Amino acid sequence: MYSDRIDKLFSEQLQNWELAGNNYRDLSKVRVRKIALGGFEVLLQFNPARITSSSAKVDESHIKQRPCFLCRDNRPKEQKEIPFGDDMIILVNPFPIFRRHLTIPSRSHTVQRIIGSFGTLLSLSQAMHLYTVFYNGPQAGASAPDHLHFQAGNIGFMPVEPDFESGRFTKLVSSEPGLEIWKWEGYHRGLISLTGNDEAKLSSAFTKLFERLSLLQPERPEPMINILSAYSRDKWTVHIFPRKKHRPEQFFSSGADKLLVSPAAVDLGGVIITPREEDFEKISAGDVADIFSQVCFDDLEIDKVIKGII
Repeated sequence: MYSDRIDKLFSEQLQNWELAGNNYRDLSKVRVRKIALGGFEVLLQFNPARITSSSAKVDESHIKQRPCFLCRDNRPKEQKEIPFGDDMIILVNPFPIFRRHLTIPSRSHTVQRIIGSFGTLLSLSQAMHLYTVFYNGPQAGASAPDHLHFQAGNIGFMPVEPDFESGRFTKLVSSEPGLEIWKWEGYHRGLISLTGNDEAKLSSAFTKLFERLSLLQPERPEPMINILSAYSRDKWTVHIFPRKKHRPEQFFSSGADKLLVSPAAVDLGGVIITPREEDFEKISAGDVADIFSQVCFDDLEIDKVIKGII
C-alpha cells in the first residue's frame, strides 16, 4: 500500500517541484569513493546539497531563532505529504542522499525523542519494507532537534546492512523466541543489533538498552543515539549506535586540518557525507577510523552496556 503511494508521491514531486527535481537529477552526478577499513568498506559521498544539514547549528539558541522547517506552515508550498497513522506524515526529502529519500515528521511540533516513538519506528519499517528507516537523536545528528521526525532511504544502500548479513563482524549474545541481540566486534564503531518478529520484545529490549545508556549520560535530554530499522523476511533488524560525541574534533578545526564531517545515522551506517570536495578528496582510512573512535563507543564499552541488559 505505502510503496505505491510513495512511488506516486515521488513521481509527482520530482515533476512538479523544481528544487526536488533538480536535486534528484543531480544525485546521479554525485561522486562516490570507497575506503577499505579493517576488512570492510565505507563509502564517501561528495554531496554539496547536504552542506546545510552537515553544518547546521543545533544549539538551543540557534534553534529558537529559526522557524521550524518541518512544521506545515514553514514547509515549501510545493511539498506534498502522505499521512501515516494519525500522527506522522511522509515527505520527499528535497536534499537527497539516497535515490529515494524521505523525511517523516510528526504532525505536531514536539521535541525529538525516541522513547515513546520506538513503536512508530517499527511500524514505519514494516509498512515501508523497501526502505530503511532511521532516527538521529537530538544531539546526534538531527538537524531539527525540536521536531520529532524520522528519515528513510532505499534498503541495502548502507554497507552496515550487507555487513550484518555476512555475519563476519557480529556475535549473537542473547536469543529467545522472537528476539535476538547481537554485538559487533572489530567494526570501528561499537553497535548493537536487535532482530526478531516480536514487536513487544524488541521494544522491551530497546527500552532496557536506552535506560542503560541514560545512566551513562544523565545530563543529556536523551542518550546520544542513532538507529537504523528495516523489515524484511517477516522480521525487523534494528541497528543501534550509541554515541559519545556529536561532532569530531576535525569539524571544528581550521585550515588543512578541517574536515566538514558531521556523522549521523547514514554516516555510521557506512556512507560518509562530504559536502566539500576538498574533504572528499583527502579523507583517508586513518581519518575515518579516528572520527569513528571519537564519536562512537568502542567494543569494550559496548560489552559493558550489553552486560547491563542481558
